[in-house]
Amino acid sequence: MSAKASNDNLTQNLLQRAAPSRAEFEDLVIVPIFAVIVALAVGALVMLATAVDLPTIGRSYIALLQGSVGSLNALSETLTAAAPLVLAGLGLALGFRAGLFNIGAEGQIVIGGLAAVIVGFSFAGLPWFVHLPLALIAGALAGALYASIAGWLRAATGAHEVISTIMLNLISYRILDYVLRQPFIQREGRADPISRSVLDSAELPQLLAWIDPNLRVHAGILVVIAAVVVVHWILFRTKIGFEFRASGKNLDAARYAGMRASFTIVAAMASAGALAGLAGANQVLGVLDRASPGFSAGIGFDAISVALLGRSHPVGVLFAGLLFGALKTGGRQMQVDAGVSVDLIGIIQALIIVFIAAPLLVRAIFPWGFRKPQTEPNE
Repeated sequence: MSAKASNDNLTQNLLQRAAPSRAEFEDLVIVPIFAVIVALAVGALVMLATAVDLPTIGRSYIALLQGSVGSLNALSETLTAAAPLVLAGLGLALGFRAGLFNIGAEGQIVIGGLAAVIVGFSFAGLPWFVHLPLALIAGALAGALYASIAGWLRAATGAHEVISTIMLNLISYRILDYVLRQPFIQREGRADPISRSVLDSAELPQLLAWIDPNLRVHAGILVVIAAVVVVHWILFRTKIGFEFRASGKNLDAARYAGMRASFTIVAAMASAGALAGLAGANQVLGVLDRASPGFSAGIGFDAISVALLGRSHPVGVLFAGLLFGALKTGGRQMQVDAGVSVDLIGIIQALIIVFIAAPLLVRAIFPWGFRKPQTEPNE
């Protein structure tokens, strides 16, 4: 077997793990649940190894639970943190299903958020029901166009999307720095790179402000729910969704069947970029109200973990995003109440991905939780 064939086989195996051909219940639910349990257990062992006593470990996990879902404010913060993760994760899941390992969600979030904030502080006088959708659409379109660059490079030249999207991430940071220093973008009276504030008519409204103005959950969560429904419909109820899945499973067979391989690649990347751009718009229109260097906060990279944990299924990505949002929010409470480093949350997230990537290990640890494979009778 040639080196190229060996690499192609390895890539196909990785993508099949990221996007299994059949959304089996065990793959979507049982393996992730057990992976989380094992990750929490190993996290406790890590704390023990760093001289953290058992009572403190217990308090830290209780604080993690209380800080994520233990109050209305905790639920609000969890949903706020989860919204951009789910949107970007949905985009990456689409790419995985189409056989594309998109690493560029971070750059697409930056470009989408930048476009949304520019539209958001422009067009004063527009009613909110025009201005807000316009800003969201601008973010989605900008993200789609930016991701399409990698898609076109893959379709036209064969350039691998992993390399091109990583490079586009780096380019997006410099674009952001440059644009934020332009006079018509930079906030008046400021010398640092920070944009003008989004107008009230373009802000995603807070859903629970009537209860408490400090509850930050906003209408972006409704955009998330709509995106999950739309992506599920596209993937499993439309022709283009079938082409995405067929191309992801076997690109050569899809071409032989008459599917437009180049169009599928560009369309999948554009769709992924649109969702990542919406994630960026979600942040600037619902949380930050402006753009500044680093506003993406690594969400695009965390979304890779969300897509993998969700097995590239829209519903799985939704629950994975909620879990990661809960870990992020509860981690802060854990640090305050138990004095445990918030870096432990990063360790737990990494362990979850390790066990998700090794389902056979999870099955070996919890053999009673899975159906035994049926053996065919000897003929």
